[in-house]
Amino acid sequence: MSELNAEQLAAATYIDGPLLVIAGAGSGKTRVITHKIAHLIQQCQLNPKHIYAVTFTNKAAREMASRSQKLLAKSRSSNIHVSTFHSLGLDILKKEAAHIELNAKFTLFDSIDSVNLLKELSEKITAVSDDSIQLVQHCISNWKNDLLSPKHALEQANNDQAHLAARFYIAYENTLRAYNAVDFDDLIALPVKLFQDHPHILENWQNKIRYLLIDEYQDTNTAQYSLIKLLCGVRGALTVVGDDDQSIYAWRGAKPENIELLQQDYPHLKVIKLEQNYRSTSTILQAANHLIGHNPHLFEKRLWSALGQGEPIRIIPTANDQDEIERVVTELMNQKFRYRLSYADFAILYRSNHQARNLEQALREQGIPYQISGGTSFFARTEIKDLFAYFRLMVNHDDDSAFLRCINTPKREIGPATLEKLGQYAKSRNTSLFAASFEMGLSEYLSDQARDRLHNFVMQIQQVYEQANSDECVNVLQEFVKDIGYSEHLAENSPSPHAAQKRIDNVRDLLAWLKRLVSAEGQGLSFGDAINKMMLLDILDRETKQDVNTVQLMTLHAAKGLEFQHVYIIGWEEEILPHKTSIELDDIHEERRLAYVGMTRAQKTLTLTYTKHRKRFGELQTITPSRFLEELPKELVQWEDSAMVEKSEEEQRVSGQAHLAAIKAMLQSE
Repeated sequence: MSELNAEQLAAATYIDGPLLVIAGAGSGKTRVITHKIAHLIQQCQLNPKHIYAVTFTNKAAREMASRSQKLLAKSRSSNIHVSTFHSLGLDILKKEAAHIELNAKFTLFDSIDSVNLLKELSEKITAVSDDSIQLVQHCISNWKNDLLSPKHALEQANNDQAHLAARFYIAYENTLRAYNAVDFDDLIALPVKLFQDHPHILENWQNKIRYLLIDEYQDTNTAQYSLIKLLCGVRGALTVVGDDDQSIYAWRGAKPENIELLQQDYPHLKVIKLEQNYRSTSTILQAANHLIGHNPHLFEKRLWSALGQGEPIRIIPTANDQDEIERVVTELMNQKFRYRLSYADFAILYRSNHQARNLEQALREQGIPYQISGGTSFFARTEIKDLFAYFRLMVNHDDDSAFLRCINTPKREIGPATLEKLGQYAKSRNTSLFAASFEMGLSEYLSDQARDRLHNFVMQIQQVYEQANSDECVNVLQEFVKDIGYSEHLAENSPSPHAAQKRIDNVRDLLAWLKRLVSAEGQGLSFGDAINKMMLLDILDRETKQDVNTVQLMTLHAAKGLEFQHVYIIGWEEEILPHKTSIELDDIHEERRLAYVGMTRAQKTLTLTYTKHRKRFGELQTITPSRFLEELPKELVQWEDSAMVEKSEEEQRVSGQAHLAAIKAMLQSE
């Protein structure tokens, strides 16, 4: 505990009741949580198996578990439950499935599975566009996060759009249950309902969880807060750590007002504020404090640092969006050369993904390595997930999730009603959807035509799998992809011929990769082993830490929780930051928090840029600088002389290219 400051120590050792830790950016919140876990075990003699720590991402959970292991003997720390909210919910559902009419082998739908199901249901309810399907999915997700049942959603629908979404919600829920499936939001909503309906089961879990620690509490939604309250009960053995100034996920249901609810539900709540920042210079923190001070606050706090005053924050106006990108790249290369830095020391942040397009091009042209955090991986592409579903089903006929994904991709005239009855039959027989499709008893549920279509599908999968276990594996699969008309399916479901071709090329890349795996000079894998290897690489790809020497490009949302020595944030303009939608809704508090989060990622230097003119919808428009720039203290910022901005575009282009060429030559001569 000697490494903790006074406030951190107080938070780590307080056990007399529920505790709220207001932890500013870079103030050591993870250190507090892990030391509190150690304190509960070593000083309070609490059995590690009764301690549960919950956060929002797998990365954060791994970090918390790793730090706990360093503080404790491995045998003791291995019994602590450190997980995400959704992993905890999944654990509860697996253990208590019988009480909510789920088979223990239920299938978990991801967002793509959910959209595909809604598309199938649209054929039965009413035809709607893909954009409308996405909107319906968003409504259903919000309703589940707010613990609103399909029936109540329909009763509260006050316009045609909400009424349509509620009708989809009813059919969607009925179909999920018939499939013995749950979606991502169910992992929180169903445990809440379970505990509300079965007090004795709740009591069992309350006895199991003797102390609960919650990280990033400001990001909780209604369902998550309800789960927290239920698990803690009257005992209130709870520590939550959060920062209302970093609440930037309202669009996905987060409710920073849960901090206020905590005070109401726990009148004896103790509050401790962590205000010492161990990341940034005083200049960066004072400017960030001043900016966020324009927002209303439940708890006032002011971050401070002992790392020195540091350099002023630079604000650079540029003539247009192309000039902005070239200027940032020039400044970055200049800074790297002057101080002999690594590319990994730099991050370029932006409000929206579309801002990265010109950035990527400029960095590529200058030979600067970069990594886009949060970009779409090869494995996450729809066409790759589709074919993986087929391959998974071939290798494991009991994979119901894979069955449901590929049964109508491309369409086989097997509708939702058929699949719902198949799901009910399979559930009653305690067997997989694949195996149920062969059974004669299914004729009591389905017409001969519907049963024949199912039978033909599963026979095709079985035959292709048998043929694929040979030297002709890839040829067999290539012929299978052709037989099911998958290229035609991509052409019909892509926004343009160019997009369709890119997706077809991805399919070819997947099959080429598979070919290399199964024919590796006599040491090739079997078809089944090759698919399992690919699935493992998919998992690792999602979990791999990016630690190579590259400039990091990411949205402000994706940057939360990270830190970099030198940060550039582009696009400080009205309708970008703050975003146009927030301006129209007269709600920019979250946009200001987003700017605050971006600023507090910087450790040593921070540079903000905006343009005088930006091309929008094919036209060059005059831009208004972000109101947030005026909210920064004048004594802490250094405005670039805008004289160069007034040069002609041709003069700027020639000057910029010459500067870049000079820096590049110096870097190459090192």
